[in-house]
Amino acid sequence: MSRRGRQAEAARNDLLLLEAAREVFTTQGFDAPVSAIARRAGVGMGSLYRRYRTKEELLQRLCLLAMERVVEVLEEALTAPDPWEGFAGYVRSCVGFRSGALGPVAGTIAVTDEMWRTSRTATGLAERLVARARDAGALRDDVTALDVSLLIEQFSRPAPGPDSDEQRHVRQRLLTIALDGLRAPGATPLPGPAPSATWYEGRWGTPP
Repeated sequence: MSRRGRQAEAARNDLLLLEAAREVFTTQGFDAPVSAIARRAGVGMGSLYRRYRTKEELLQRLCLLAMERVVEVLEEALTAPDPWEGFAGYVRSCVGFRSGALGPVAGTIAVTDEMWRTSRTATGLAERLVARARDAGALRDDVTALDVSLLIEQFSRPAPGPDSDEQRHVRQRLLTIALDGLRAPGATPLPGPAPSATWYEGRWGTPP
Protein backbone atom coordinates (compact mmCIF):
# COMPACT_ATOMS: atom_id res chain seq x y z
CA MET A 1 0.00 0.00 0.00
CA SER A 2 1.29 3.48 -0.86
CA ARG A 3 2.02 6.05 1.83
CA ARG A 4 -1.05 8.05 0.79
CA GLY A 5 -3.16 4.90 0.95
CA ARG A 6 -1.91 4.10 4.47
CA GLN A 7 -2.64 7.66 5.58
CA ALA A 8 -6.18 7.47 4.19
CA GLU A 9 -6.77 4.15 5.92
CA ALA A 10 -5.44 5.54 9.21
CA ALA A 11 -7.77 8.54 8.90
CA ARG A 12 -10.76 6.26 8.25
CA ASN A 13 -9.87 4.08 11.23
CA ASP A 14 -9.52 7.13 13.45
CA LEU A 15 -12.95 8.39 12.45
CA LEU A 16 -14.46 4.95 13.06
CA LEU A 17 -12.80 4.79 16.48
CA LEU A 18 -14.00 8.24 17.52
CA GLU A 19 -17.57 7.58 16.43
CA ALA A 20 -17.56 4.20 18.16
CA ALA A 21 -15.99 5.61 21.34
CA ARG A 22 -18.56 8.36 21.62
CA GLU A 23 -21.41 5.89 21.19
CA VAL A 24 -19.99 3.33 23.61
CA PHE A 25 -19.13 5.86 26.31
CA THR A 26 -22.47 7.66 26.16
CA THR A 27 -24.58 4.49 26.11
CA GLN A 28 -22.53 2.05 28.21
CA GLY A 29 -20.82 4.49 30.55
CA PHE A 30 -17.28 5.75 30.80
CA ASP A 31 -16.12 2.55 32.49
CA ALA A 32 -16.81 0.59 29.30
CA PRO A 33 -13.72 -1.34 28.11
CA VAL A 34 -11.82 -0.04 25.12
CA SER A 35 -12.23 -3.50 23.57
CA ALA A 36 -15.92 -2.65 23.12
CA ILE A 37 -14.89 0.45 21.17
CA ALA A 38 -12.53 -1.45 18.89
CA ARG A 39 -15.18 -4.11 18.32
CA ARG A 40 -17.85 -1.54 17.45
CA ALA A 41 -15.45 0.29 15.12
CA GLY A 42 -14.46 -2.94 13.42
CA VAL A 43 -10.75 -2.42 13.99
CA GLY A 44 -8.15 -4.31 15.97
CA MET A 45 -6.91 -3.33 19.40
CA GLY A 46 -3.53 -2.60 17.84
CA SER A 47 -5.07 0.10 15.65
CA LEU A 48 -6.73 1.66 18.68
CA TYR A 49 -3.59 1.71 20.83
CA ARG A 50 -1.43 3.04 18.00
CA ARG A 51 -3.68 6.10 17.89
CA TYR A 52 -4.69 6.43 21.55
CA ARG A 53 -2.36 5.01 24.17
CA THR A 54 -4.90 5.35 26.99
CA LYS A 55 -8.62 5.77 27.50
CA GLU A 56 -7.89 9.25 28.86
CA GLU A 57 -6.27 10.30 25.56
CA LEU A 58 -9.34 9.07 23.72
CA LEU A 59 -11.69 11.00 26.01
CA GLN A 60 -9.55 14.13 25.70
CA ARG A 61 -9.79 13.92 21.93
CA LEU A 62 -13.57 13.43 22.05
CA CYS A 63 -14.00 16.42 24.37
CA LEU A 64 -11.88 18.64 22.14
CA LEU A 65 -13.79 17.63 19.01
CA ALA A 66 -17.11 18.36 20.72
CA MET A 67 -15.91 21.82 21.76
CA GLU A 68 -14.57 22.58 18.29
CA ARG A 69 -17.94 21.69 16.83
CA VAL A 70 -19.68 23.96 19.35
CA VAL A 71 -17.41 26.81 18.24
CA GLU A 72 -18.45 26.22 14.62
CA VAL A 73 -22.15 26.23 15.56
CA LEU A 74 -21.74 29.44 17.58
CA GLU A 75 -19.92 31.22 14.76
CA GLU A 76 -22.74 30.30 12.39
CA ALA A 77 -25.43 31.30 14.92
CA LEU A 78 -23.90 34.76 15.28
CA THR A 79 -24.45 35.38 11.56
CA ALA A 80 -28.19 34.66 11.73
CA PRO A 81 -30.22 37.79 10.87
CA ASP A 82 -32.68 37.15 13.69
CA PRO A 83 -31.00 37.07 17.15
CA TRP A 84 -33.56 34.69 18.65
CA GLU A 85 -33.45 32.28 15.72
CA GLY A 86 -29.66 32.29 15.89
CA PHE A 87 -29.76 31.57 19.60
CA ALA A 88 -32.44 28.87 19.35
CA GLY A 89 -30.64 27.29 16.39
CA TYR A 90 -27.46 27.07 18.45
CA VAL A 91 -29.28 25.30 21.28
CA ARG A 92 -31.07 22.90 18.95
CA SER A 93 -27.88 22.07 17.04
CA CYS A 94 -25.89 21.35 20.21
CA VAL A 95 -28.66 19.17 21.60
CA GLY A 96 -28.87 17.43 18.23
CA PHE A 97 -25.27 16.22 18.34
CA ARG A 98 -25.28 15.97 22.16
CA SER A 99 -22.42 18.39 22.66
CA GLY A 100 -22.60 18.02 26.44
CA ALA A 101 -22.71 14.23 26.54
CA LEU A 102 -19.16 14.06 27.89
CA GLY A 103 -19.88 16.43 30.77
CA PRO A 104 -19.94 13.58 33.35
CA VAL A 105 -16.20 12.94 32.77
CA ALA A 106 -15.41 16.33 34.31
CA GLY A 107 -12.84 15.89 37.05
CA THR A 108 -11.88 12.38 35.93
CA ILE A 109 -9.44 13.26 33.13
CA ALA A 110 -6.66 15.80 32.74
CA VAL A 111 -7.61 18.88 30.72
CA THR A 112 -5.09 19.80 28.04
CA ASP A 113 -4.10 23.38 27.24
CA GLU A 114 -5.82 23.01 23.87
CA MET A 115 -9.04 21.98 25.59
CA TRP A 116 -8.88 25.03 27.89
CA ARG A 117 -8.23 27.36 24.93
CA THR A 118 -11.08 25.94 22.88
CA SER A 119 -13.43 26.03 25.85
CA ARG A 120 -12.71 29.70 26.40
CA THR A 121 -13.21 30.47 22.73
CA ALA A 122 -16.61 28.77 22.92
CA THR A 123 -17.46 30.64 26.12
CA GLY A 124 -16.66 34.01 24.58
CA LEU A 125 -18.79 33.27 21.51
CA ALA A 126 -21.67 31.97 23.64
CA GLU A 127 -21.63 35.12 25.75
CA ARG A 128 -21.81 37.23 22.59
CA LEU A 129 -24.73 35.18 21.28
CA VAL A 130 -26.63 35.42 24.56
CA ALA A 131 -25.99 39.17 24.82
CA ARG A 132 -27.21 39.62 21.25
CA ALA A 133 -30.47 37.81 21.94
CA ARG A 134 -30.91 39.63 25.24
CA ASP A 135 -30.26 43.06 23.71
CA ALA A 136 -32.89 42.29 21.08
CA GLY A 137 -35.43 41.73 23.86
CA ALA A 138 -35.84 38.09 22.88
CA LEU A 139 -33.99 36.35 25.73
CA ARG A 140 -34.89 36.87 29.39
CA ASP A 141 -32.46 39.13 31.24
CA ASP A 142 -31.60 36.71 34.04
CA VAL A 143 -30.32 33.90 31.79
CA THR A 144 -26.55 33.58 31.33
CA ALA A 145 -24.49 31.77 28.71
CA LEU A 146 -23.48 29.26 31.37
CA ASP A 147 -27.14 28.56 32.21
CA VAL A 148 -27.65 27.71 28.55
CA SER A 149 -24.56 25.48 28.39
CA LEU A 150 -25.73 23.53 31.43
CA LEU A 151 -29.20 23.17 29.91
CA ILE A 152 -27.66 21.76 26.74
CA GLU A 153 -25.62 19.35 28.88
CA GLN A 154 -28.79 18.06 30.54
CA PHE A 155 -30.46 17.45 27.17
CA SER A 156 -27.31 15.73 25.86
CA ARG A 157 -27.56 12.83 28.28
CA PRO A 158 -29.02 9.70 26.70
CA ALA A 159 -32.36 8.40 27.88
CA PRO A 160 -32.57 4.80 29.15
CA GLY A 161 -32.71 2.21 26.42
CA PRO A 162 -31.83 2.45 22.72
CA ASP A 163 -32.51 5.68 20.87
CA SER A 164 -35.75 5.68 18.92
CA ASP A 165 -38.03 7.97 16.93
CA GLU A 166 -40.30 8.24 19.96
CA GLN A 167 -37.45 9.32 22.24
CA ARG A 168 -36.26 11.87 19.70
CA HIS A 169 -39.81 13.20 19.41
CA VAL A 170 -40.11 13.55 23.17
CA ARG A 171 -36.71 15.27 23.37
CA GLN A 172 -37.81 17.83 20.77
CA ARG A 173 -41.05 18.50 22.66
CA LEU A 174 -39.18 19.09 25.91
CA LEU A 175 -36.59 21.24 24.18
CA THR A 176 -39.35 23.42 22.72
CA ILE A 177 -40.79 23.85 26.22
CA ALA A 178 -37.33 24.78 27.53
CA LEU A 179 -36.72 27.29 24.75
CA ASP A 180 -40.05 28.97 25.47
CA GLY A 181 -38.95 29.22 29.10
CA LEU A 182 -35.86 31.14 27.95
CA ARG A 183 -37.87 33.77 26.10
CA ALA A 184 -38.20 37.24 27.55
CA PRO A 185 -39.56 38.40 29.87
CA GLY A 186 -39.81 35.09 31.80
CA ALA A 187 -42.80 34.31 34.01
CA THR A 188 -40.90 33.32 37.15
CA PRO A 189 -37.63 34.85 38.42
CA LEU A 190 -34.78 32.37 38.46
CA PRO A 191 -33.84 31.29 42.01
CA GLY A 192 -30.48 32.25 43.50
CA PRO A 193 -27.38 33.61 41.78
CA ALA A 194 -26.27 32.46 38.34
CA PRO A 195 -23.66 29.66 38.23
CA SER A 196 -20.12 31.02 38.11
CA ALA A 197 -17.38 30.29 35.61
CA THR A 198 -15.08 29.43 38.54
CA TRP A 199 -17.46 26.69 39.68
CA TYR A 200 -17.98 25.40 36.15
CA GLU A 201 -14.29 25.23 35.24
CA GLY A 202 -13.52 23.80 38.66
CA ARG A 203 -15.50 20.68 37.77
CA TRP A 204 -12.79 19.92 35.22
CA GLY A 205 -9.72 21.01 37.13
CA THR A 206 -7.56 24.06 37.76
CA PRO A 207 -7.28 26.29 34.70
CA PRO A 208 -3.77 27.26 33.56
